[in-house]
Amino acid sequence: MTNPTYTPYDGSARPFTIGLSPLDPNRWIEPDADLSRYLDEKSQLEPDHFADIFRAASDTAEAQQEVLGMLVEHLTRQHPDLYLRKGDIIQVAGRTIDLKNPSRPPLLIAGSLIQDDLVLMRRRERGWSIAAAHLAFPSSWSLAEKFDRPMDEVHADVPGFAGGTRNAALINRIFDNLLVEQPVKRLNWSINWTYALYHPRPSKMPVDPASTGIAAANSFIRVERQTLRRLPISGDILFTIRIYLDPMATLTRHEEHRPLALAMAEQLEALSPDQVAYKGLAEKRDALVAYLRAK
Repeated sequence: MTNPTYTPYDGSARPFTIGLSPLDPNRWIEPDADLSRYLDEKSQLEPDHFADIFRAASDTAEAQQEVLGMLVEHLTRQHPDLYLRKGDIIQVAGRTIDLKNPSRPPLLIAGSLIQDDLVLMRRRERGWSIAAAHLAFPSSWSLAEKFDRPMDEVHADVPGFAGGTRNAALINRIFDNLLVEQPVKRLNWSINWTYALYHPRPSKMPVDPASTGIAAANSFIRVERQTLRRLPISGDILFTIRIYLDPMATLTRHEEHRPLALAMAEQLEALSPDQVAYKGLAEKRDALVAYLRAK
């Protein structure tokens, strides 16, 4: 069993903090050996969940195309072993993708190339809002609930991030001041109870129904690698989200499993009641902490 790719629960990325750091543009997207499986799941979601995983305002076509162009340039330059372009066709993971397919919006094509989800943010009269998104793997939120809403409303249910809070104001300042030449990244983590990339748990649900009957040892650590970069032409901001799902047993078999387990236990214990409810851990935190402290 291999070690997790990222371990933000080591204390380097505490829950409910912004925690941005500079991103090397050459490491914007990080495809790995699971690329084909992620792309398969994205395509399988489309027939029955299209309105759940893709939405776009009518005035975003040019910005979507800008995203697609930037992404293709990056992938073919940084990962030529995985992405082969011939004209308007890209071959990746056994697939042939038409970059000019008129039946598919550019952002949908872009999302079909990578494991990451893509969220396009635009400054509107009410503030920075979700203007378009290909969100196949949401982490306990719904695109339908958040689409075309400003950041204050998008984060209304997140403890400490609702409109009027210091964090809400800070997010808007970060977006306003983000430079084209300096993208940023952050890591986030949570606990899941099934191996499900597509996880649109409704908001305001203090107990995740999927946790019923699942022991702490059989849970999954859900890590999000997020990036933010301003688009040079439109001035919009592209938010990317890559999901890693690691069985809890992966952590406990890590060569540094003891400090990692204790760090996660301490962070779970430090969550406020509102934060515990937001994470859907109302009935599971104590069991998780006990399991981690015994490792």
